[in-house]
Amino acid sequence: MKHIEYAIVDIETTGGNASGSRITEIAIIIHDGHDIIDRFETLVNPEKEIPLPIFALTGIDNDMVRDAPLFGDIAEKVFTMLEERVFVAHNVNFDYSFVRHQLEECGYKWNARKLCTVRMSRKVRPGLRSYSLGKLCDTLDIPIENRHRAGGDADATVILFTRLMEWDTENHIPDMLKKTSKDQRLPPNLPKADFEALPGKPGVYYLRNRAGKIIYVGKAVNLKKRVASHFSGHNINPQRQHFLREIYSVSFEICATELMALLLECIEIKRLWPAYNRALKRFEPKYGLFCYEGVNGYTYLAVGKLAKHHRCIQVFNREYDGIRLLRELAHQFGLDHRLCRYGQPIPDDSAGALPDMAEHNALMDEALQSLESKRPTFAIIDKGRDASERSCVWVEKGNFYAMGYIFNDTDLNTPEDIRDSLTRYYGNHYMMQLIYAFAEKFPAKVVDMSKGNAASGDYPYDDLQHGEALFAYR
Repeated sequence: MKHIEYAIVDIETTGGNASGSRITEIAIIIHDGHDIIDRFETLVNPEKEIPLPIFALTGIDNDMVRDAPLFGDIAEKVFTMLEERVFVAHNVNFDYSFVRHQLEECGYKWNARKLCTVRMSRKVRPGLRSYSLGKLCDTLDIPIENRHRAGGDADATVILFTRLMEWDTENHIPDMLKKTSKDQRLPPNLPKADFEALPGKPGVYYLRNRAGKIIYVGKAVNLKKRVASHFSGHNINPQRQHFLREIYSVSFEICATELMALLLECIEIKRLWPAYNRALKRFEPKYGLFCYEGVNGYTYLAVGKLAKHHRCIQVFNREYDGIRLLRELAHQFGLDHRLCRYGQPIPDDSAGALPDMAEHNALMDEALQSLESKRPTFAIIDKGRDASERSCVWVEKGNFYAMGYIFNDTDLNTPEDIRDSLTRYYGNHYMMQLIYAFAEKFPAKVVDMSKGNAASGDYPYDDLQHGEALFAYR
């Protein structure tokens, strides 16, 4: 078996991500598992200004790197030293992303197995207060000189690495080096046990930072595969690099179906507003149909922009859709156009006599009741998390109302019993789009809960007990 050699690397940079920042100093120490066998260290001209906060941290200023070699001048040397060796660093993905990116810019295609001394320390010496390089060195009595300089930090990392190799009586490090090891791609601060606990089932997962605050919520058909996908690939995007460094734990909630996972994801993003969720924050309608009483006593209908906490009758992604609906109502019920606002300048109410107020307001009530009558009340009944239950998503008068699980041996006799046994939620337009899309695709799973007679006790759940769907949303 070929003997493994390690390239222990530390770099200083102009910033925190490889896509927009550059290396200003690099130290590479070649280690055979017992002793140092080679070393390379140099300042690097980053070909850009070094920000003052970076100078304050590292002590490296523009004058120091002005006559230093460009990375292209040392790329061959760096590549030769790293080739066919295990890349080792403290918080390895940071250093690896910079070195790989700048080697690629110089035409060198390079991949390497990685070892993170943060993860190694967590496995070999669990339970320490902090795993930052400085705190580890204090705790483990490792001398560290020239802190925040590539050579000084690399020297300290070598001592840490050597001791961890000696202390690793349970062979954690050889396991970490296996190609199939999750440690090759997990973020440095995420415990492997958290990842291994993820099931291959639908659900919602929560990524937390060091303080335990949720920084990302996601949904998955397969929780383990989806979470793993966050850590795969070589992406130097600064947001992703910061994101990975902030992940300290992951938890999850299993859902019976993908639809329930989608809905719970929306609910949790709206509730928690996590820092790294972007996409679903944009899925909010921009326009609404409003009803209000004017100072003249007439009821008005208007289409206008929807602010965050505005209440309206119906929401729309496009102003055009709201105007079209309002025109259809005006035509169907004979509403006076002067009392309908279409998002345009307000028409002159004094141009001719307005209709009789009582008759007009009655027509407005009739128009609004017709809108409400078209909003269905139904449930989507699907498989449960196991054979003892079924899942239920409840829509009340066209709005997402609740969801949860119904046990097979439950004693629920009315639609109201079913609805009230579920967890109450407040939905939005995007969530209803998801529900309607699912209902159209799987009509046999949709049950009309508006049918039935309270006096006779004739409820659709009686037939639902036998697996019959009574209503398909069209």
